[in-house]
Amino acid sequence: MDSAAHTTALSEEQEKLDEAFAGRDRILAHVDAQLATQTRDATQMARMQLLRRQRAELQNADHGLIFGRLDAHDRTVRHLGRVGIPGATDDDDPLVIDWRAPAARAFYTATPVDPQGQARRRHVRTLGREVVGVDDEPLDGSAETELVGEGALLAALGERRTGQMGSAAATLQREQDDVVRADARGPLIVQGGPGTGKTVVALHRVAYLLFTYPQLAAQGVLVIGPSPRFLDYIAQVLPALGETAVVSSTVDSLVPGIEVERAESRAIAELKGRASWQQSLMNYVAARVPQAEDLELLWEGESVVLPASSIARALAASTSGRSYHAARTAFAERIHELLADAVVEHSEALLAQAEEGFEDILGKIDAGLARSDDRALPDGARGSEIDGTFSDEDVERLRERISTDRALTQLLDEWWPTLEVESELRRLLTSRELLHLWMPSLSDSDVNLIVGEPTGWAPSDIPLLDALYDLIGSLDARGEQGEFLAERAAAQRDWVYGHVVIDEAQELTEMHWQMVLRRCPSRSITAVGDIDQTEAPHQHTTWEHAVGAALATRWTEARLTICYRTPSEVMALTGPVLARAGSRNEPPRAVRSVGIEPWERTVSADDLPASATAAVTTLAASWSGGTVGVVAPVSRVSDLRKAMPDVPVLTAAEAKGLEWDATLLIDPAGIAAEPRGWNGLYVALTRCTQELGQLHVNA
Repeated sequence: MDSAAHTTALSEEQEKLDEAFAGRDRILAHVDAQLATQTRDATQMARMQLLRRQRAELQNADHGLIFGRLDAHDRTVRHLGRVGIPGATDDDDPLVIDWRAPAARAFYTATPVDPQGQARRRHVRTLGREVVGVDDEPLDGSAETELVGEGALLAALGERRTGQMGSAAATLQREQDDVVRADARGPLIVQGGPGTGKTVVALHRVAYLLFTYPQLAAQGVLVIGPSPRFLDYIAQVLPALGETAVVSSTVDSLVPGIEVERAESRAIAELKGRASWQQSLMNYVAARVPQAEDLELLWEGESVVLPASSIARALAASTSGRSYHAARTAFAERIHELLADAVVEHSEALLAQAEEGFEDILGKIDAGLARSDDRALPDGARGSEIDGTFSDEDVERLRERISTDRALTQLLDEWWPTLEVESELRRLLTSRELLHLWMPSLSDSDVNLIVGEPTGWAPSDIPLLDALYDLIGSLDARGEQGEFLAERAAAQRDWVYGHVVIDEAQELTEMHWQMVLRRCPSRSITAVGDIDQTEAPHQHTTWEHAVGAALATRWTEARLTICYRTPSEVMALTGPVLARAGSRNEPPRAVRSVGIEPWERTVSADDLPASATAAVTTLAASWSGGTVGVVAPVSRVSDLRKAMPDVPVLTAAEAKGLEWDATLLIDPAGIAAEPRGWNGLYVALTRCTQELGQLHVNA
């Protein structure tokens, strides 16, 4: 595009942006006026919630209100942006089409080979209310590129990193958009190497699903990330896309009120992450249910014995499909019914015996009562109070009295006691006998490792606690979930979400996957990760192994194959590392070169802190306004943090999912020597968007 044409395009798009902002401001004023009205009933309250959500979306659209334009062969022109802006009247075309709408899809998928009726795609770069650039991409085959909006994409990738992830709605590529808009029914596993945009795709998929299926907002979406640092990093993306019906959490914080109190060995973490714990815990809890036997109860001074056969039937009916405490409550209700029936049957039997031989006397009494004035009867007397026969109302009152009888409640509590979840798990994990009984797959050495652990909850205990909370259940009955509120859902362990997104899903153990399924029984799940970046202690090297215990074969895989973030100069180093990690995959193909070759130096262990500090200072000066990160072996992190307190110094596991303009990689051999170290080195090498430096350490 020549200078004159570029100036004309800027002016044209500025006029359109001004019109869109005027429309946005007009809608905001209308929404504010409606929100100021009095809320009277539940219907209006639900409408107010939708209005508040619409207001948040409109306010968050200041940046990128318009970011794209499609010119069709039929001369139809459509502008795309973060939110949809209708025309001034119902007859007018929309000023802006929401990027998630079906009409916007060609912006991400049209190619010169398959233009989908489009003649040109334009990326519009804005700064607030000002258009600062345009990039035109003809779709007639005159420009050869495999990227959608190459100019805008490379400009975005070349921007300085701020320490927080930004939205990429304007620059999503075709294979990424395919994942964003994929069917939400059933689990979707997205395999993608470093820099392929896994996290961006997952978060934009959340925004797309909430836009396309508004009912999901009533249940909410759970986003699970690998660390609090990572959640902070992505925190601005969804609000920027206008989505607030989201809860973010790590797997360690999914159980409200329970916190990780200590670290643990990799061996322990692997043992307690195995899928076999789920069935073992089910068997363990089921064994705490009392066995059927004759149950002697005392009612109004008389002993009533419920036979073992009746108790067995009551247990079978109560325990089916219920948690321990829910079954206990149902059983107590059944016992109240059985006791009432027994009392009625016993009373009527006694009456029948008393009536034998006294028919004449009773007949005279009945005749006399019939001739007497009704006022001779006690006021309100009826049923068994008159003739010993129980009416339905009598039986119901009897059951109410039985259900509130303290002595009976105490007896049932002793026969079927309540359980405390944390105490039960401690009881199991500290007993060799119980572990051998309920986890027969564990060897003697495995059991000794578990029993020998110190007190305090470790990360691998959280899924076990969650399973027990589900199996034992609450003592308080819960009603319907009601209206979604992020704080409320996060505080409720058994909240059922409409969709779950998992980032770095390759790190989840089999028991972690059970936690996920409990929170999303519909299995509407998007899990993104890279099996080659796995650092968890489990032995899974394929997605089939990683998710097979939880999902069997009922899942779909999608692949992201293009690396947008990491420069080709750096990705060239990853092939041998992947091979040493035992990977079966090819590294993603980098489409971007920065012209900066990775560099490396060797220093002594004594000089390492000073050399690292000097290298970081140089990198920070080179990438002023951006970020520099340091990745090092676990054994060196503490000293390096002391030497560089203001610099993010992380292990390979901690750096996962993060990115910086420049990365200083300390002691690559030390990282490779760690458990699953070649996978960790693969992670460490691929964190930068511009420059990579390595400091090797002499022994």
